[in-house]
Amino acid sequence: MTALACSHWTKEQVLALPPADGTRFEVVAGELLVTPMPPPTHQRILGVLLMALADYLTPLGLVDTLLPGPADISWSDDDLVRPDIFVVDPTDLSRDWATFKRFRLVIEVLSWPASQRADRGPKRRLYLEHGVETYWVVDPDTSAVEVWHPGDAEGTSITDTLTWRVSPEAPELRVSLAEAFRIVG
Repeated sequence: MTALACSHWTKEQVLALPPADGTRFEVVAGELLVTPMPPPTHQRILGVLLMALADYLTPLGLVDTLLPGPADISWSDDDLVRPDIFVVDPTDLSRDWATFKRFRLVIEVLSWPASQRADRGPKRRLYLEHGVETYWVVDPDTSAVEVWHPGDAEGTSITDTLTWRVSPEAPELRVSLAEAFRIVG
């Protein structure tokens, strides 16, 4: 039996896999998720969102809570995910990924069919089950962002202006999706 033929994966098994030229290995509920290196469009969209979030969080004194992936995020032995971008609760910040448990925002940008299935399915369920306050699934093919919150039966598809607040009393972040997706065309 080869290593990839395992029927139930743990985070330790995934962490023991050798580097594979940008291939991302993750595990959710024991299911191995494998996605190839993302295309340049994926990375360019991440850059636009990262800059917008940094500009928003800096005057609030929270820019340190914004992190680009990859990061080894796990809540149990049966899960290990590597979000594209996330904003963590300030009290979770440390030098150890193991302390990162409470997320105000997690962003995944779709790139390949494998990432679409993982980001909209097992990873979405995992994030929401563990109280991620807001989850964005960014779809360059449709120029839309699915917005999810814990308890949502379905996400909200945003195609014009994406909004978010790091906390209820904070001002609102507004991101023009036309501008964010301009680089796709």
